[in-house]
Amino acid sequence: MDILSDKIENAFIVTPDGRLDTSNAPQAEKLLVENINAGEKRVVVDFSRTDYISSAGLRVILQAAKLVRRDGRVVLCNANEQIHEVLEISGFLDMIPYGASLKEAIRLVSE
Repeated sequence: MDILSDKIENAFIVTPDGRLDTSNAPQAEKLLVENINAGEKRVVVDFSRTDYISSAGLRVILQAAKLVRRDGRVVLCNANEQIHEVLEISGFLDMIPYGASLKEAIRLVSE
C-alpha cells in the first residue's frame, strides 16, 4: 500500500491507496507530520483510492487535524460508503469538514 501525495493549488493532498490500517498508518503519519511541520497547513485526505480504514487510520487523521488546528485545516473527501459510515459513526464528520469531491475539498480547505 502506498500513500500518495500531491500539491494542488494551496492544498496538500494525501491519498491512501488500498487500506489505511495498522500496517501502513505509521507511513501515513510520518508523511503527514513531516509535511505539516514543514509548513503545510491545508491538508486534504482523499479516500478515492482507499478501500478500508481502521482505528489506526482514524488516529492518523485526528493527529493531523490537531497539528493544524490553530492555523490550518484538514478536509476529507471521496470516501466510499463503508469509510463514510466509519467516519460518521466515529464522529469524525462532526469534527472535520467533508467534501463530496476533491474540488470541493480544496475549496473547503481554503476557507
